Amino acid sequence: MKTALTIAGSDSCGGAGIQADIKTMTMNGVYAMSAITALTAQNTTGVTGIMEVTPEFLASQLDAVFTDIRPDAVKTGMVASSELIRVIAQKLKEYGAKNIVVDPVMVATSGAKLISDDAIETLKSELLPLADVITPNIPEAEVLSGMTIKNEDDMIAAAKAICEKFGCSVLCKGGHQINDANDLLYRNGSYVWFKGKRIDNPNTHGTGCTLSSAIASNLAKGEDMDSAVKNAKDYISGALAAMLDLGKGSGPLCHNYKIL
Repeated sequence: MKTALTIAGSDSCGGAGIQADIKTMTMNGVYAMSAITALTAQNTTGVTGIMEVTPEFLASQLDAVFTDIRPDAVKTGMVASSELIRVIAQKLKEYGAKNIVVDPVMVATSGAKLISDDAIETLKSELLPLADVITPNIPEAEVLSGMTIKNEDDMIAAAKAICEKFGCSVLCKGGHQINDANDLLYRNGSYVWFKGKRIDNPNTHGTGCTLSSAIASNLAKGEDMDSAVKNAKDYISGALAAMLDLGKGSGPLCHNYKIL
């Protein structure tokens, strides 16, 4: 069995973060492992507390994984501090990690900034150059490219700029009033659109985590980048279309819809 590692924060309500990643990896046919960057107290209505792990403990988790069950792919999610980002980058280089998917969690769908300017700079200088693919939403792509994105041509220009700056493939996620959930994959000087139909489901907690984890799972299984993205997008569409409705806020996806 192929293996995948998620490096992210824990979500106590199970819809995003480590919990979403493990569910997604399992449902996409790989053995899931985790290194936890922070504990959160959160539910579908919001986050009420965050407790980061120490850099030393994160390093110990990564050593434990890589020296025993080596991951065939690695996904990183929200990491809020420069110190933890540096540890992740150091360990990925030390162990020669492959198939690295970085979900550059910086700006929420609401537009709220989730990490400090200092951590964003460390993410850009230390972690993004190691990635095989990064998966920014529109606000994050604006931060990484330094451009304003108002239409699909802007998405192409921003993805091109990010690809050239960091030397990795870029999956620029649509939505945000720009298109009907169409995502753009830019790599090696060319691009392809992955068309999606917007699903009328307000329960979207953890969609970014789920998509990046599904891509990592597919890369771990040996799929090429285009197939990995297409199959991940199909999976998340199915998880949304299952119309799970839990919690009082924006609820989680139905990660296990394939076996219900």
